[in-house]
Amino acid sequence: MVTVAVDGMGHDEGPAGIVAGAKDAAAEGVRVLLCGIREQLEAELGGSVDGIEIVDAAEVIDPSDEPATAVRAKPGSSMVTACRLVRDGSAEAVVSGGPAGAMLAASLLHVGRIRGISRPGIGVPLPAQGAPCLLIDSGANSDARAENLLQFGIMGSQFMRDVMGIETPSVGLLSIGEEPSKGNAVTVEAHPLLAAADIDFAGNCEGRDVLSGRFQVVVADGFAGNVLLKGLEGAAAALLGEVRRAAESSTRAKIGGLLLRPALRAMRDRTEPDNYGGAYLLGLRGVVVIAHGNSGRKGIRNAIRIAARGAEVGVVGRMAERLAPDRPTSDLQAPAAINTVPQVTAPEIGDQ
Repeated sequence: MVTVAVDGMGHDEGPAGIVAGAKDAAAEGVRVLLCGIREQLEAELGGSVDGIEIVDAAEVIDPSDEPATAVRAKPGSSMVTACRLVRDGSAEAVVSGGPAGAMLAASLLHVGRIRGISRPGIGVPLPAQGAPCLLIDSGANSDARAENLLQFGIMGSQFMRDVMGIETPSVGLLSIGEEPSKGNAVTVEAHPLLAAADIDFAGNCEGRDVLSGRFQVVVADGFAGNVLLKGLEGAAAALLGEVRRAAESSTRAKIGGLLLRPALRAMRDRTEPDNYGGAYLLGLRGVVVIAHGNSGRKGIRNAIRIAARGAEVGVVGRMAERLAPDRPTSDLQAPAAINTVPQVTAPEIGDQ
């Protein structure tokens, strides 16, 4: 049984939704170490629950706290406690919906990087056509070197293969043109490195092609990746607003809207963030999931389930093996695909 440490206080509305999602995940066979203020968690649990154990943590990191300072100043916080459980080997994965910056700092300090990884990257799944697309990095590193982009591509490819069940994920490098010579200096330098790695590198990816289905991994530095992510979120919100206004503009439009409602509801369900659970911090010595601070019961359950899946298939060990410092780039051979891992359709991830 895989054990997942969960930050029981990492939610905008308190622990109720986290506890509910943890109950669902535990009922599906995941062992959950629920970290937080014991009295509040026990009140939400309503008694002993098989598969769930409370780990007392009296402090909480708030969104207003400076991330790195808070992680060091509040060693007894629910977030830091959950990360330490992975460091100590009591859990294989950690989930938190607390402030993303603090979760990044806590994971780096207490979970630690895989040997050979200079910088971890945040992978956010996007609802591309046909199959999900992982955008990495989505904000962990505003500046990056070419070798960081290479590692993002390898980690993203391994993750999509092992956890998402895509046997040969196509990897693209975010740039301003398809030609290898297009882009800034770092992008141009990273292109031949990715081309030489044993991944399915499909070349540069322009912004318009991110959701086209051509790529299952899109590599970027954290600055460009986060700008792209927020731009997609804004475009989606504006488009849905226009559709809603058009559907209410006349009696005929309202009738058409009623006819389209089942199809639009299916589209909404496919892109709902709670279907996926959060974003992944790749490159660490444990599976780290950054959940949404406003996730519902379903979102927390899925965050825990997918964290458990990553631990179960050993994705961290496989990344460590492929990225060993003494291993040649051209020898980064992917392991055999795991047929027991179901494919997940990833929705759009909201603001982290």
